Amino acid sequence: IINHAAKVRSMFGDQTSAPVVFRANAGGTRLGATHSQHFDAMFAAVPGLCVASPATPYDAKGMLAMALQMEDPVFFNEHQLLYRAKGKVPTGHYTLPVGKAHVERVGAAGGLTLVGYSRGLIIALEAAERLAKEFGLEAEVINLRWLRPLDHETIVESVKKTNRVCIVEEPWQSYGIGAEVAARVQQHAFDFLDAPIVRVGGAEAPMPYAANLERAAWPSAEGVLAALKANGIVR
Repeated sequence: IINHAAKVRSMFGDQTSAPVVFRANAGGTRLGATHSQHFDAMFAAVPGLCVASPATPYDAKGMLAMALQMEDPVFFNEHQLLYRAKGKVPTGHYTLPVGKAHVERVGAAGGLTLVGYSRGLIIALEAAERLAKEFGLEAEVINLRWLRPLDHETIVESVKKTNRVCIVEEPWQSYGIGAEVAARVQQHAFDFLDAPIVRVGGAEAPMPYAANLERAAWPSAEGVLAALKANGIVR
């Protein structure tokens, strides 16, 4: 995928392409360290690949339909725990644009932007509900959808409104998607930040098999609130 499909168009001077969709899944319950892991960041780092990471049933159908008609290779990563998710999906054919994030929940000015993808978005939405109920803070929640190309413009516009941002991802934080989002926010919206950029992710360790340790290794809405408190964003 990385060494051939991603490079065909460039190496052959745009005379050919690799219109293929690689479907993969990540995460899971009690699957151990060799199955419960994420390689979104590794594939998203490769020029020539598009990387999709749907979070909702609506995302999954529209993004896969888009991927199937593309001329470039797409790494389409699905979270196993989201296969059971339910949501409204149109019956007809539709596609979702490549490289375009979506505002899932509109927030208030001077509040907080929560950025998530895949299962991280579900955690972000849960955290947003708790922030509204417990702290009266109406957070804006952004669903990245596509990790490459990455739509930092939508995030930057949100941060200009809210002045604070927290990135939620299930994988390890080191060298990850959240780090890339944080770098772009710092580059393009530094003057609008009123607090440090907050990142919440999974434990920096191979995923344990034991159910209690697995739960502890996952990020959670409770963990998001704790990180926001530690950075003085909520009290």
